[in-house]
Amino acid sequence: MPLTETLARVLARHDELRDTLSQPGLAAQQFTKLSKEYSDLTPVSEAIAELTNAQKELAEAEAMLADPEMQAEAKQEIEKLKPKIPALEKQVQRMLLPKDAADERNAILEIRAGTGGDEAALFGAVLFEMYRKYAAIRGWRFEVMELSENDLGGVKEGIATISGKGVFARMKFESGVQRVQRVPQTEASGRVHTSTATVAVLPEMEDVDINIDEKDLKIDVYGASGAGGQHVNKTESAVRITHLPTGIVVAMQAERSQIKNRSKAMKILRARMYERERSAIASAHAAERKSQVGTGDRSERIRTYNFPQGRVSDHRIEMTLYKIDDVLNGTALDEFIDALITKDEAEKLAELTAN
Repeated sequence: MPLTETLARVLARHDELRDTLSQPGLAAQQFTKLSKEYSDLTPVSEAIAELTNAQKELAEAEAMLADPEMQAEAKQEIEKLKPKIPALEKQVQRMLLPKDAADERNAILEIRAGTGGDEAALFGAVLFEMYRKYAAIRGWRFEVMELSENDLGGVKEGIATISGKGVFARMKFESGVQRVQRVPQTEASGRVHTSTATVAVLPEMEDVDINIDEKDLKIDVYGASGAGGQHVNKTESAVRITHLPTGIVVAMQAERSQIKNRSKAMKILRARMYERERSAIASAHAAERKSQVGTGDRSERIRTYNFPQGRVSDHRIEMTLYKIDDVLNGTALDEFIDALITKDEAEKLAELTAN
């Protein structure tokens, strides 16, 4: 469907909602639902009206060029309107894009060492620290929930909650397999090795969002243990929760309190269950529009960090930055994320105007 038809459809729906809401006798639940839709469409309708007026004024100014006495004034008006209209068009297009209901959520970040043994865990630690720094730059709160390290300080598994405005909207593009190419600390001959770590970014959910039946849970408690199997907590405070219908397992031992560990484990379980549903929908949708941006497919290799060449390459957008240090300290990560968001928006807009 051409964009002009899409705009006309939005305006017609806005008018229809206004007329419906003015009628007496609407049920409270229906009134609430329609009021929200009307409220959501109002700023879009206003932006469309502003764009339409600007286009009309431009057409009138161009028609005035035929009048010698009005040419000077018409040219001034055209110079003012021509750059304004593309900006208004872009604003309207962005407002029309379908919204991800999870975008404003906080996020749960999970990093796990992949292929490469100790070097993979060391790379996991690098990524975990990169996201910690990135969160600080954006003014987000980064709270470590679980951290399993090896003897070299590598991260075998790290889980953190990132809280702030619009966290998931930006962090969701980080899900996938990330690869490192460098000379490991454990390599004596100086050969470059390739290792991987898996990053998962899940929207944080509340109790009311995901209903979990207690009878579907198997809960085990046990004594927490530290690196090398050393017993670090004599009480049975560690918790492992298994959701029987899906087979999802979450273990938590970061806290000394069994209650706190259970609470954190349930938070992660809710996020993983929601992501399971999101992934199924996203995979089906991605197959239709052949998009790999933002699908959260953790089996997909998304990025490579090449230390000898000082470059970082994102394979989804074929973008390479030769400033690996800036990416790893968080200051250049937005260059990738902004490009991924732009591509995602362009694909959604193409789909919107095609349907």
